[in-house]
Amino acid sequence: MKKKILVVDDEMDIRIFISTLAETNGYKSFVAKDGEEGLQMVKVHKPDLIILDVMMPRESGLKLYRELRSDNTTKLIPIIMVSAVSRKTFLHSIKELERYHGVSLSEPEAYIEKPPEAEELITLISKHCPA
Repeated sequence: MKKKILVVDDEMDIRIFISTLAETNGYKSFVAKDGEEGLQMVKVHKPDLIILDVMMPRESGLKLYRELRSDNTTKLIPIIMVSAVSRKTFLHSIKELERYHGVSLSEPEAYIEKPPEAEELITLISKHCPA
């Protein structure tokens, strides 16, 4: 049975690129265009790995990340962040959320700035979710 990857990004080109890359490397992929849809997809498909953008309309990737890491049923799902936001800025935002909400959040398994390089991304996918 193929491992499942959920790609959550508001940019259609990025969703297509990452889902195609995952499928050509032996994974089953699902896509969502924002955090709200992503959360629904997590509940339905129970992915083995999530690739998540930070800046999206409706529900941001940051909010979805916090929800996933705060929920006992999803907190162990590996997450690779792929975003135009710098890693340093993202980690600062996580620390601020911890201070505001009083909940400690672990860092994502990996963080790649856009545009992602195919080789780097598939290496990280394979590392955190062996096919």
